[in-house]
Amino acid sequence: MSSKFLAELSSDYEKLFETEIGYDVIIHAGEGQNSKEIHAHSNILCIRSQYFRSAFSNEWAEKRDGKFIFKKPNISPQLFNIILRFIYCGNIELKNLQGPDVLELLIAVDELNINSLVSHIQEFLIEHKTEFLQQNPTGILETIYQHETFTDLWNFCLEKICEEPKILFSSDKFINLKAPLLELLLKRDDLYMDEIEIWENLLKWCFAQQNIKVDSTKWSKEDIIRVERELYRFIPLIRFYDIEPADFFYKVYCYKDVLPQDLIHDLLEYHIVPNIKPKTNLPPSRKPNLKYHLDSTLIESKHIPIFASWVERKNSSHYNMKNIPYDLKLLYRSDRDGTDTKTFHINCDNKGATIWVAKIKDSTQIIGGYNPLDWDEVSYWKTTGDSFIFNFTDGKNISTSKVSYVNNREYAVFCHDTYGPTMGNLHCNLNGWSNVNRGDGDRYPNIGIPENNFKVEYYEVFQVINK
Repeated sequence: MSSKFLAELSSDYEKLFETEIGYDVIIHAGEGQNSKEIHAHSNILCIRSQYFRSAFSNEWAEKRDGKFIFKKPNISPQLFNIILRFIYCGNIELKNLQGPDVLELLIAVDELNINSLVSHIQEFLIEHKTEFLQQNPTGILETIYQHETFTDLWNFCLEKICEEPKILFSSDKFINLKAPLLELLLKRDDLYMDEIEIWENLLKWCFAQQNIKVDSTKWSKEDIIRVERELYRFIPLIRFYDIEPADFFYKVYCYKDVLPQDLIHDLLEYHIVPNIKPKTNLPPSRKPNLKYHLDSTLIESKHIPIFASWVERKNSSHYNMKNIPYDLKLLYRSDRDGTDTKTFHINCDNKGATIWVAKIKDSTQIIGGYNPLDWDEVSYWKTTGDSFIFNFTDGKNISTSKVSYVNNREYAVFCHDTYGPTMGNLHCNLNGWSNVNRGDGDRYPNIGIPENNFKVEYYEVFQVINK
């Protein structure tokens, strides 16, 4: 019975909000053409928000003709209505909002000290707006950094960037990142990136700040001083001893004029003299976090957590580089081992579960599938409900992924001596590729793989091994 009464109470307060009977607060939300006067009740606002409680008790809110006046040009009328509806009746609907609007709403509820919504909206962004958070990592990070209460979102974004640094470092806006944020990132031991790449990206950022040419041989004395000053705070954060000798010589030593001379001396000694150990106290190597090596020219390590999540029918972000339960062992690469199907079967038959990936010719598209059963030369159709096919419309951008679990279990996997990896409507016969409806519907739901015949540059097959 209590839930019924609570629902009635919520409904009554919602009617009060909509009818505005007895209002004593006028809020001017938004600005310019996107502005609106909204009416509310001070008692309800006080109870539900520390911001309004302070405003009314300290009398810093303007009062005119017995009504409190608030001007909030930084919060749109649409978002203010969402906030007020929550204040009055405890209801909030976020699914119809775009990512930027959800983030603006989070900033607004933080300003108004509605703490329960701060946690709720962060959780919603993390679960449902991951793609938005990755679209402008520099801007998102800087926004979150300005709000101490956004701890969940802050930790999520930092972990995502550390797992997949290219989200940030390959962004055109990376060079606009504020120095304190870059410093925080370079301090992290779990930044999943080769040290030489970190160094090169630091240089790119530094040169952009100072508007200096990349070629150090053309620097003036003033240029050297400016670069040295810009790099100073970051040098202790680079794990120089983890950089390979050739990379050190060609990509670090050439900038010796802007690096501490004792560091250059110690690094030269380390690389030249046998059995010399580093002389200084160093931050821990990031190398343990780079231990996963994927032998592939088509996919990268960042694809593996997605595959692992799909194998277990989880959300594609369920696993990350720290907790992947599988290893992928390369069994076959057509451009290395030969395109004939006999070689495919020699390398891949009777190896248990496999994942295959194929690069479509003249396209960025990478397609593939997961076969939880053995490949062989004689079985024809095999039945399973656990197989799937996938499509990365831009193979390097994992956010473009689509997955399709088998519809018709009886046509999940096809094995024959003249066929390579074949699943459902997707056939590889004597290295001729096709995706044709065979008259019994889509055996796997359509995910944008080219219809009819198409060409594949080469493909790879990996054995899926439990760790």
